[in-house]
Amino acid sequence: MTKMLASVNGVDEAEIALTGGADIIDLKDPKAGALGAVTIEIVRQTVATVAGRRPVSAVCGDLPMVPETIRAKAEEIADAGVDYVKIGFFPSGDAAACAEALAPLAKRTKLIAVLFADLKLDLDLLPVLAKNGFHGAMIDTADKAGGRLLDHMPPERIPGFVNRCREAGLINGLAGSLETPDIPRLLPSGPDFLGFRGALCDQSQRTASIDIEAVRQIRELIPEERPAGNASSVDYRLLAARGYSPGAADPTLGTDKIFVRDFVVPVQIGAYSFEHGHTQKVCFNVTADVLRVTNAPEDMRHVFSYDIIMDGIRTIVARGHVQLSEALAEQVAALVLEDPRVMRVVVRVEKLELGPGGVGVEIERKRAKEQTSSLHPPAPSHGGGLHGRDKKGASS
Repeated sequence: MTKMLASVNGVDEAEIALTGGADIIDLKDPKAGALGAVTIEIVRQTVATVAGRRPVSAVCGDLPMVPETIRAKAEEIADAGVDYVKIGFFPSGDAAACAEALAPLAKRTKLIAVLFADLKLDLDLLPVLAKNGFHGAMIDTADKAGGRLLDHMPPERIPGFVNRCREAGLINGLAGSLETPDIPRLLPSGPDFLGFRGALCDQSQRTASIDIEAVRQIRELIPEERPAGNASSVDYRLLAARGYSPGAADPTLGTDKIFVRDFVVPVQIGAYSFEHGHTQKVCFNVTADVLRVTNAPEDMRHVFSYDIIMDGIRTIVARGHVQLSEALAEQVAALVLEDPRVMRVVVRVEKLELGPGGVGVEIERKRAKEQTSSLHPPAPSHGGGLHGRDKKGASS
């Protein structure tokens, strides 16, 4: 399950984050840069206050990539009693040497390398980190005024980072001026944690104090694990990783139609030999019937976002060549129906470059009855996936 990391500046904010349900308490000074470090005394005080209720991490600061400088600071923070030490890896020819210098410390403390999406992101560093005993890696942004994570790293590239971390045996995390609409877009990739600062603060100002209601809103958008021994390890209300909204949907409120219309993407598609080796424009039209949670939606907790559909299409397309339009439509339909509130989806896939008009396929898929009945009251899904019928077919 994905955990929620809350960045705090000391004891008082740590208590707020704990009350709001954060999984990891992360110490940093937001006024001192992307990875501004708090004093060692604040680290010790916060570790003592948290007292094992949650893991505590702390950043080393925006340090130059000098092996001995980074090693000394990381050791100082580790000795203050934190569970994780976060070290920024800025683009440098000395990055591997810095990782090697930290190898002895990695044997007794969990080290997390922080890479930056808005700088020269080098994912080839991941196996080097693993070789030197690092516990994990995360992607952040260095310039907080220069855009969010998804402005620099589109959603279809996120699974690549997550998978490469897993292949290297590293836990992985995502941060970078994340906002509430980003959460349902990032959860499908299955990161180990999502990190927040600005979204937790009053008016989303990262240098302001964190706000308990903002913390709770983020918490409600991220699935939580149930205590061991429960019938299900995951709260069914929170299973909708693609467009999550809290609480069991109420069928008496009816459905809304969420749609993506005339979404044109270059796709490697086609069964003919002349269609291989290049992309062609494909137009997607998707309409989803979504059960309402409330008749008075106020924020991302109450909606199914159309961003989920567009991100999903981009991610599917990024996997490589697809032989058939029908196969592409089925993949999109299955992705949308992963949200337990989606009752029905219509997907139209239209190839635009094979003649004077468009050709393609339109399919309709519905949620299985046993899945629909489990939505209210909450209960674990019984499987059964999808069923439906093609409304219109065309040559692929």
